[in-house]
Parts: sequence; structure tokens; C-alpha cells
Amino acid sequence: MNEKLAAATSMGAVTLFVGDLDAMTAFYRDIVTLQVLSTERDSVVLGRSGTPIVILQHEPTLKHQAAGSAGLFHTAILFETQAALASALLSVAQHAPQTFTGSADHLVSQAFYLTDPEGNGIELYWDRDRSEWSWTHGQVEMATLYLDPNTFLREHLGEAPTDTAPAQIGHVHLSVGDAATARSFYVDQLGFDATASLGDQALFVSAGGYHHHMAMNVWNSRGAGPRMPALGLGQVDLALPNTDALVDLSERLKHFGTQVADDGKTLTFLDPWHNTLKAELAAS
Repeated sequence: MNEKLAAATSMGAVTLFVGDLDAMTAFYRDIVTLQVLSTERDSVVLGRSGTPIVILQHEPTLKHQAAGSAGLFHTAILFETQAALASALLSVAQHAPQTFTGSADHLVSQAFYLTDPEGNGIELYWDRDRSEWSWTHGQVEMATLYLDPNTFLREHLGEAPTDTAPAQIGHVHLSVGDAATARSFYVDQLGFDATASLGDQALFVSAGGYHHHMAMNVWNSRGAGPRMPALGLGQVDLALPNTDALVDLSERLKHFGTQVADDGKTLTFLDPWHNTLKAELAAS
């Protein structure tokens, strides 16, 4: 049994349970600049270049979760180019400036933050080349430095066509009850590598030397227990490169006593705060 997730593991789509499907679809389509890839009566899949990024699942009977609960901190959408990121940022500035909550240069990336109409956090970001990242004893150097959104727009708008530029889920950041339990589950059981930590406040984890595929913090949720059904995060998808990686993960989770729904193609399981995760083979 391999103790680590496969190096080629990446993130799949994030499912959000939403109260107003039409309004949320319009926001992710018209403001975030994702494309509608498919629609059903109760769900809409949005993404870029055929890659699903956000799945909106209509759940009108659910309520917003209580303040201080575990769940989603933000969904982070990774743009392939600074020009594509600038185009999305301009859309936010023009059509929904009130949703913008901040920006930062994290050394490994440039990031802009906003909140959707139902209170879900979003990060729009671009990665610097891996050769520019700095590592010390297996930990990646990240920071939160000032990044002027207006300067970013001036420098990168109009560099190249961006309407269909690729994008994907780069990472998913969760609100959890405590960082030690997060490490036990996401590192020791799930098999991510810990790439950075902020004491007992936050943990960053990845596979294959990425700066982070997932993060967990207690900034709004310290001490939170398992979630009750609510609007917000529905499911986080992990994309594994091959069947062997899927089998390894299944064996590892079962070894630690985690209940896993395994249909031979996907694994579905809960983290300690009852966030749902699904692991499946990456689209070829």
C-alpha cells in the first residue's frame, strides 16, 4: 500500500449546493467568466475549455450554515495566463465590484478574492513558474504581499485572446475545527504532503510538489464539529492519474477506518467535518 497520493493527482470540480440556481449560474457565467458546459433541471456545470470547474446543485430546502461552521473557505480557480486572469478580474470590477474582497502576491502566485451571492469564497489566481518557487526542508515559501489590482489590470489586459483560455480548479481551501485533526486526515490518511503550515491556524497540502492542492484553516471555524446539511460546499473532487492510484487510496482509507463508498471507478468519503470528497480517474 502506497502511503502517498500519486504525484500526478490534481483537483477536479467543486460542487456547491445553492438556493438560487439562476442567480448563481449568472454570477459564475457573467462575472467569473466561466462557460456553461451542461445543464439539467436541478444542476448546472460551468468551466473552461470543456473542463468542469464549478457544479451548481439546486437545493432549495437547505439553509445557510451557522456562523463558525466548518465548510468552504474558498474555491480557487487557476488561470493559465495572466491575461485570462486579468480579463476575469475586469469582469468582476465592471459588473460586481462589491463582491471583491482583496488581493495578494503569495510569491508562488498572484491572487484576487471575491464572494459569490450566497457567501461562498472564490479565489482567482495565476501561478508563477515552478522554477521560481522557493522550498526549504520540504516547505514552500509563501507570503501575503500587497498586489494592486489596478496595476495588474493595466499590465495584463489585452495581452492575448482570453475568452476560451483554459482554467481549472487549482486548489480548495476549507474551514475546519482544528489543524491537527486536518493533518491527521489529509496527510496521514489521505496521503497529501504537507507543504506549509501556520502553527495551529492553517495547513497547506499537495501532491507532486505543487504549492497546495488543498488547505485548511480555523480562522472562522476554530472548534467546529461535523457539518449539518446546508447550502455551500457540496463536494470536492480529486482527479487521480490511474487505477493503481485509486486502489492505493481506497486501501489506505479503509486501513484507517474511514468509510468509503467504492464502485470501482470512484471513491466517496467524508473528512472529519463531514465535507464530502470524491476521488476518480482524471479525464483522459
